Amino acid sequence: MFSGIVEELGELKKVSKRGDVTLFEFQAEKVLEDVNIGDSISVNGTCLTIIKKESGSLYFEVMPQTFNVTNLMTLKIKDKVNLERALKIGDRLSGHFVTGHIDCIGIIRRKNYVNDNLCFEIAIPAKFMHYVLPQGSMAIDGISLTIVDKRANTFTVYIIPHTLKNTTLGFKGPSDKVNIEFDILAKRANTN
Repeated sequence: MFSGIVEELGELKKVSKRGDVTLFEFQAEKVLEDVNIGDSISVNGTCLTIIKKESGSLYFEVMPQTFNVTNLMTLKIKDKVNLERALKIGDRLSGHFVTGHIDCIGIIRRKNYVNDNLCFEIAIPAKFMHYVLPQGSMAIDGISLTIVDKRANTFTVYIIPHTLKNTTLGFKGPSDKVNIEFDILAKRANTN
């Protein structure tokens, strides 16, 4: 379980295949503290298990299902990723409850300023729109954000300068893919 508050921007150092499994190595510093092999780390909102760690690097194995339903498949060497360690009992919950299980991929349609505020418009498959609740929470690439508005198959979020500077959203623009995890409370309330 995570909170959607990104602790660090990591960088993809190496990617390789072993059969169907994709192996990732990410450069990291802060999230290396107080973690062990077998612990969970949110990588762009995707819950991954640490299989190896060494000074400056974390290693993960990604199964085909996870690889195919997340934006991890689009990563290239030197790409930045959002990293967050799993919550501990007693931690402050500054964002919202994030499981690290991606529901779908969103595509950024617009990135523009509205009344001096940076706004992202993101499209998702229409079948998921009933989980989009204005003023509700959503994790976008693992970042806890508040939904501002919703249309037929798009929704908007505003990004404060701190979030833009300290997450991958600063590098993202139109046509980029983002991992979407709907708020578990919204999913529970809207189960069909």
